[in-house]
Formats: sequence, structure tokens, C-alpha cells
Amino acid sequence: MRLDRRFVIVVGLSLVWAFVVSVVFYRAASSAGKKRPWQAEKPLVVAVGALPMGAVITPQSVKLTSVPEKLFPHGAFSRTEEVLDRPVMSPIQPDEPVVEARLAVRGSGGGVAPLIPPGMRALAVRVNDVVGVAGFVLPGMRVDVLVTGRPPGRDDTVTTTVLQNIAVLSAGKTIQVDAKSQSISTPVVTLLVNPAQAEVLTLANNEGRIQLVLRNSTDQGTAKPPGHDLREMYALDRGNAAAPAASRPRQRASSRPQVAPAAVPLAAPPPPERVLVIRGNLKTEETVEPERDAAPAPAAAVFAEQEPAPPASPEADQEQPQ
Repeated sequence: MRLDRRFVIVVGLSLVWAFVVSVVFYRAASSAGKKRPWQAEKPLVVAVGALPMGAVITPQSVKLTSVPEKLFPHGAFSRTEEVLDRPVMSPIQPDEPVVEARLAVRGSGGGVAPLIPPGMRALAVRVNDVVGVAGFVLPGMRVDVLVTGRPPGRDDTVTTTVLQNIAVLSAGKTIQVDAKSQSISTPVVTLLVNPAQAEVLTLANNEGRIQLVLRNSTDQGTAKPPGHDLREMYALDRGNAAAPAASRPRQRASSRPQVAPAAVPLAAPPPPERVLVIRGNLKTEETVEPERDAAPAPAAAVFAEQEPAPPASPEADQEQPQ
């Protein structure tokens, strides 16, 4: 049987190509199968589930995993016995390493107590929607405390700032806020203070009315307000009200007719004097006009009664017959 030359060439080339491809894949598989150099590993304690703030670690809440020794976190633990019965001070997520900075001392208790640093105190104060800034006084925020009351020996109400930059430890039973930072309506807020501040806050809460003033957590400054009382506040109001009153234009004169003062009645002229004249058998009565150059009578004489002139003597006025 005679084979076709062309067929032999095609089969030969196919075998050669298959051999080349097989060699390439073999070398690739051999290089991939080589083992990497051995690295030392170390056990690491991680959380099984989410551990909230204030929780106490139990054997069921942690587990061991292996990580390269070079990647071992600073402050982490290699044995679960080292973290058992220790309170959590900061939330821990699942499969997150448990480190020393997130845990409190064993035996410090659960809840809020592990969150209190040494030398500090947690003091709860009663608040409402107004005192608690509409529920936005949340754990981790900072506030100032104002007190309003009447000091001894004074009859005026005074408002003054007694504490500044005080940390809020919890709002009600909530010691941790979510990412949304929603308001919390609670009747009690716990503040983190030192012993001296605890005395001041207790006295202010019992003898006066307190008000929490929310401040920026990054604001570490301390103000020195003098405090204000009712007299100062109303004095400021009067001063502000007097300024616009002084700048007001004067009002125009009223268009209503003014009533003239009553005129004093003038004194009536005195009545003319009458004289009886007897001429023989004739009797006549003549009028005697007052002198024009005479001074006018005083005003007091207006109301005085004028005395009648005395009658003339008939002997003096009688004429002798010629």
C-alpha cells in the first residue's frame, strides 16, 4: 500500500506540534507545583462574632487562627485563656484580632464600669428633652453644665457655668451609638467627672436647675463667662430699647386747636357821682364826671364796694338873693 506523500507531511507536522504543546504545559505545571519557602506562623485569637462595648469575653466568643509571624498584630494574644472574662472597651467585629487596647482589666466588671478610667467617676443626672438638647447628648460627646439658682444672701436668680468639656459616658442604658447618630430620648445621662466635679454637679443638681450645653468634641478651649442674673439681663434690655427710642424723630405738634386761657374780666368803670344842687326853690341833680388824669383803680378795688358821696350841705350851696 502506497501512502500519499502529502498525508505523511500533515501527520508529521501534527505530531511535532503536539509534542511542543505538551512540553510547554508540562513545564508550566511543574513550576506551579513547586512549594513556596516555608514561613513561620503563629496562633492568633480572633472574635467569632461581633462583641459590643461592655461585653465580657467567654470561650464561645473567641477562636484561634494562624497567621504569619511577620503579620502578627501588636498587642494581640496567642492563647484564649489570656482574654477570657475580660470586658470589652471598644466594639470588636467578627474575625477581628482581639488586642489589649480593646479590653479592660479582668475583674473590673461589665457594662459602664470598665469604661471609667482610674481616678474618674461616673455620675448620672436627670434630664428632659430641653436639658438633654432634644436627645442629641449621645455617648462620646462633650458638654458644658450650666446651673440656674438663687445664691445665699441674694434675692436675684443667677445662671453660671460650673463645668466645661465634660464627656458623656452613656445616655440612659445606651453606651454606644450607631453610625447614624440618631437622637436618644432618655431621662438620665451619665457624665464622666473627677471627684471634685462630682461634688459640684451633685450640689448644682439638688439646689438649682442644670442645663447641658452641647459643644464640639474637637473644641478643647475653656471659656470664662462671668455669669448673669435677672437684673443685668433686664438692664441690657432697657439699654437696647432706649437706643431706638432716642433715635425716633420728634412728633409734630398736634393739629387740635389749643384752648386759650380764660380772660380775666376787666374792672368796670366807677359810676358817675351825682350832686344835688338847690337854687332857691329849685332842686337839681347834676352829674360829676371823674378826672381823666386820675390813676386807674387797682384790681383789688374792682370788687370793693364804692361808698356813696356824702350829700352837700344846703346851707353851703344856697345862694343869697340879690
